[in-house]
Amino acid sequence: MQFLLTTSKRVFYAIVLLVAVLVLNFSLMHLAPGDVADTISQSMGGADQELLDQIRADYGLDQPFVVQLGRYIGGVLTFDLGFSFFYNMPVTELILQRLPATLLLVLSAQLLALVVGVLLGVMSARKPNGITSHFVTFLALFGYSAPVFWTGILLLIGFSLNIQIFPVAGMQDVTIEGGFWVHAWDIFMHLMLPMITLASIFLALYSRLSRATMMEVLGSDYVRTAKAKGLSQNQVVYKHALKNALSPVITLAGLQFSAVISGAVLVETVFSWPGLGTLAFQSIIARDTPTILGILFFSALVVIVGNLLTDMALRLVDPRLRGR
Repeated sequence: MQFLLTTSKRVFYAIVLLVAVLVLNFSLMHLAPGDVADTISQSMGGADQELLDQIRADYGLDQPFVVQLGRYIGGVLTFDLGFSFFYNMPVTELILQRLPATLLLVLSAQLLALVVGVLLGVMSARKPNGITSHFVTFLALFGYSAPVFWTGILLLIGFSLNIQIFPVAGMQDVTIEGGFWVHAWDIFMHLMLPMITLASIFLALYSRLSRATMMEVLGSDYVRTAKAKGLSQNQVVYKHALKNALSPVITLAGLQFSAVISGAVLVETVFSWPGLGTLAFQSIIARDTPTILGILFFSALVVIVGNLLTDMALRLVDPRLRGR
């Protein structure tokens, strides 16, 4: 019961935060110089004042700011994020078209970083002065310090241009014919380099954090008691110590979800991955305000929901947090 009450409060706070983000994003875009009418007139090579006024009236830009904000929030509540003049289609439909590609990239990169990072951290914690520990330290320093676009370009040069193992760009080869597994393998091969690039930074973070927390847990009293009972090393590490050592890693994974989304913009641009990152980049270049606002809203929604799910997962993993 206490868990449900706490979760309800968290959901309410998440909704309030999401509304605040909506208002802030819309206000910042409203304060920015230029509008949709200016962008459309520039693409047309110029327009007179009468045509500009007509365009602003069509998009509701001739109304007071409060009215525009109210209409926008009302549209968001009905899943109407506006109309993209650059792509000539509703923003909601446009985002839903690009969403699967971004989710595939982000979730696979996050899963790869978590699994490999935790395993490397546990291995290095078991032998703090061993070769694995020094390798994890080097990997963390390299992965965290290297810009994600630089890592992506290096992987492209090494494994797409020189060795030619993976495709250069895109999500799939439209010329390939075959069944489901043929296309699935093609998408997997296109996914490998962007996934590794995006996971590189977060793998370093998770490996170092899991190493530190695991070393702390392995020195606790209940672990020494488990060893004194005659349990094997693997039972002590993976059955008793790992569960408690995972809480900080899960917290960091949730907090870093926003960084994964923002990092996807650079990675998708480098690899021409047809997701929301590429869409955001192209919309900014075209000054497509409705699409930019829609992507900002969706990104905020993903981050807030991700943090909420992280908080719930922590309370399920650690019973001590359920009453807080």
